[in-house]
Amino acid sequence: VGLLDLELNQLTKALFLALVALSVVMVTLQGFVGPWYRNLFRFLLLFSYIIPISLRVNLDMGKAAYGWMIMKDDNIPGTVVRTSTIPEELGRLVYLLTDKTGTLTQNEMIFKRLHLGTVSYGTDTMDEIQSHIINSYSQAHSQNSGNSTSSTPSRKPQASAPKVRKSVSSRIHEAVKAIALCHNVTPVYESRAGVSGETEYAEVDQDFSDENRAYQASSPDEVALVQWTESVGLTLVNRDLTSMQLKTPGGHILTYYILQIFPFTSESKRMGIIVRDESSGEITFYMKGADVAMSTIVQYNDWLEEECGNMAREGLRTLVVAKKSLTEEQYQDFESRYNQAKLSIHDRNLKVAAVVESLEREMELLCLTGVEDQLQADVRPTLEMLRNAGIKIWMLTGDKLETATCIAKSSHLVSRTQDIHIFRPVTTRGEAHLELNAFRRKHDCALVISGDSLEVCLKYYEHEFVELACQCPAVVCCRCSPTQKAHIVKLLQHHTGKRTCAIGDGGNDVSMIQAADCGIGIEGKEGKQASLAADFSITQFKHIGRLLMVHGRNSYKRSAALGQFVMHRGLIISTMQAVFSSVFYFASVPLYQGFLMVGYATIYTMFPVFSLVLDQDVKPEMALLYPELYKDLTKGRSLSFKTFLIWVLISIYQGGILMYGALLLFESEFVHVVAISFTALILTELLMVALTIRTWHWLMVVAEFLSLGCYVASLAFLNEYFGIGRVSLGAFLDVAFITTVTFLWKVSAITVVSCLPLYILKYLKRKFSPPSYSKLTS
Repeated sequence: VGLLDLELNQLTKALFLALVALSVVMVTLQGFVGPWYRNLFRFLLLFSYIIPISLRVNLDMGKAAYGWMIMKDDNIPGTVVRTSTIPEELGRLVYLLTDKTGTLTQNEMIFKRLHLGTVSYGTDTMDEIQSHIINSYSQAHSQNSGNSTSSTPSRKPQASAPKVRKSVSSRIHEAVKAIALCHNVTPVYESRAGVSGETEYAEVDQDFSDENRAYQASSPDEVALVQWTESVGLTLVNRDLTSMQLKTPGGHILTYYILQIFPFTSESKRMGIIVRDESSGEITFYMKGADVAMSTIVQYNDWLEEECGNMAREGLRTLVVAKKSLTEEQYQDFESRYNQAKLSIHDRNLKVAAVVESLEREMELLCLTGVEDQLQADVRPTLEMLRNAGIKIWMLTGDKLETATCIAKSSHLVSRTQDIHIFRPVTTRGEAHLELNAFRRKHDCALVISGDSLEVCLKYYEHEFVELACQCPAVVCCRCSPTQKAHIVKLLQHHTGKRTCAIGDGGNDVSMIQAADCGIGIEGKEGKQASLAADFSITQFKHIGRLLMVHGRNSYKRSAALGQFVMHRGLIISTMQAVFSSVFYFASVPLYQGFLMVGYATIYTMFPVFSLVLDQDVKPEMALLYPELYKDLTKGRSLSFKTFLIWVLISIYQGGILMYGALLLFESEFVHVVAISFTALILTELLMVALTIRTWHWLMVVAEFLSLGCYVASLAFLNEYFGIGRVSLGAFLDVAFITTVTFLWKVSAITVVSCLPLYILKYLKRKFSPPSYSKLTS
């Protein structure tokens, strides 16, 4: 349920209390004579038009129209509205919580760097790696053809003297081989075009050439690594459940049998594989993973942590690759323990993990890889626009602190001039207290905090922390789990009471999208999970600017105007009924017969009032150019008790003028009071719609004239309804009377008195305190 609906509910409750109070006042003025409780209920029914029942219908139709407009907007193609209840929420967001990978970035990885500890290769030096690989494999092949003892040149020095430092060439060879083997990627070959698609022939017709190969994997990082090994000469050509084949630069096929595979999980943050080389029979355990997980597993070194930090500061995603050679006995021993652990009934996961961990010790560190994920198009201007619109942006990501900080800077989520406060990792209450105090001293700086530190702060100092974080222009939470993302959304809602919006692209963002007041999903590389769970689905992050600034703004302002107008429509006719009853000694007699009342809310005023759905205060281009206009909306001033009371006063004034005017001007033709007052009422309503509209649309003009035409026609045909009460049902309306000049001038006079002062007041208000948008339209 959107905030606007809740606010309208509050106003409707106020109207209900007004209805009861008015009825009680009428009965009291009657003097509680006779069966007063019966009269009370009659008054309740007579004044029941105060309760805007048609409001729900109008609003729901309006929301359907907004949804249709969003989906039909050519500037944001592919946008899907999956909810029909909350388009107005888009117009009053204060916090935007966004994922990083795939949302701000494209989720297309490019291999950028290979670091071997003593030497680092970037994009411009990849050809060196290629020449090393070609050399080592041609050597290996010539040795193999001479004597088939060793498969790789790197084994010889190792076997004779383990302490001899390996040559760069052999280290590159080992690293590239490890990257080419340690993954979960499958090469796919599409069958050739022209084949009729029948499966029996597909196998034969498959094209195994390099151009036809594509890689499939659960994560784009892995594909980037395998594509890179292909570019330097070691190509993955085939893979099934038990083996994989690599093609060397010389075109020879190397086969490796897969003995065990330990898939990547978000808890372990690493994956491993045990392979046996077909030619030499050697068993090797390869492993790759995040630096936090791998730093304790590999042998002591002095460069890993520093280099990971350096790469992360460039915005690269890092992976550490390591290996361990196993003898046949070691492997057999491991396999028996592993199988036993897999068969245990209690604590199976723990036991399996313990057995695998027994292998993960003192592994030989091979290399560190860095892949880059580029920003999506127009992310910077979009974030800039959102910031100018007063929306506070929080980035919640599972990435490393340095990478997240780097992306936050490059995407201008944190502006260049701003300080960044990096929250030190805290584990105890005291540390959290000190760190919070340090943060409190800084003003207007962005906050970068890791998930673990966040947990500690929220545990002990929830209120203080959220208060400080909410004052920040931008917040980056890194190493966040999906549940943590949702928790942060709920915290913001609970502490600030403001509207939140979450935007993400993968399954890990679903909890956050569902927790937020308004969820936006991006259809990205990670499938449609997020976009199906969200209220709105877009194809690119940059579309969010138009979605909020234009559609959100319009939906909120239109719905607010529509809601208040429908309330005004009910109040004005109830005021007339109240005046009518009080003039006639508080008789509980209806002023208008049923058919007129039905027609009043439907055929006579429905179209013009509903045409407010097409109203806009500024052009879309202006709304995008001046996102500051959006700030006003978050204060909720378009629909508040203040604006509601203004409309109530307008209704009472107009209702009183219309009824008293009809009674004063037409004393002699009192029989016609219904026709006169109702005509003036319809004209007033149509003029009030015209007064409320800010930008005319041709359909609005059509609606105004259509309604007027319907009313004039019904004056001629529904004449028996325009008499007073039941007595004059026979005394039907005199067509001759309607066409007289007196009727026309008197109705016009009443209408002018009811509307003109409002036009004058509106003109003066726009002159002396113009709304912010009017400064742009004039």
